[in-house]
Amino acid sequence: MDDQVEAQRAYYARTAEHYEAMHVTDDDEHGIALASFAGLARLFRATSVLDVGAGTGRALGKLSDALPGARIVGIEPVAELRKIGHDNGVPAEQLCDGDALALPFADDSFDFVIETAVLHHVPEPAKAVAEMMRVARVGVMISDSNNYGQGSPLARRIKGTIERLGLWPTWIRLSTRGKIARWSEGDGVFYSYSVFNNRALVARKFPRQFLMNTAPLHGTDLKAGAGSVLLFAVKA
Repeated sequence: MDDQVEAQRAYYARTAEHYEAMHVTDDDEHGIALASFAGLARLFRATSVLDVGAGTGRALGKLSDALPGARIVGIEPVAELRKIGHDNGVPAEQLCDGDALALPFADDSFDFVIETAVLHHVPEPAKAVAEMMRVARVGVMISDSNNYGQGSPLARRIKGTIERLGLWPTWIRLSTRGKIARWSEGDGVFYSYSVFNNRALVARKFPRQFLMNTAPLHGTDLKAGAGSVLLFAVKA
């Protein structure tokens, strides 16, 4: 798994110059998630936000505009991505080095801790979510993939059956020949992940939860019909 993490970071380092064009648009699923989060953060009077896996820091500017006066910080482990952000005017103290599995902040350091499209690149996403929860005081926002809602109608039905039978880990090992991870030139190393996998974990600290699809919804079942989902969770 360490090799896979290094391979993903090397991928981002190699594609850093094209990162924003490849992965960020205002109206993609994570752009929708950030806009939604900004409104909810204002509602909950957020004064600080930590963005985990901030890339080049584009979201930091959007959140700073949406939450005037709030402390907005991003961590990103890939130096090449941080450099682009710094060259574009993001201060070094706002976009700094950091690992999602060991956030360099004390408990309850930020009102909200968020991530967009990071967890499906993490081999043990529950550990990253636990770290987000530790550092968050008011709540968390997760915007990421939902593997059960991706693919054709038949593929989604088959996935649902495999998951209900408790055979998903076995299926992933078989379908990846034991590698667990997959590779694409457009996304690098990625894992089969669903936001729904970590709902129960998040509920231990933030039981008041809101879910929405950020990609088109097929049918009426969010888990079975949306390929990308936002989870916004706060204390009761």
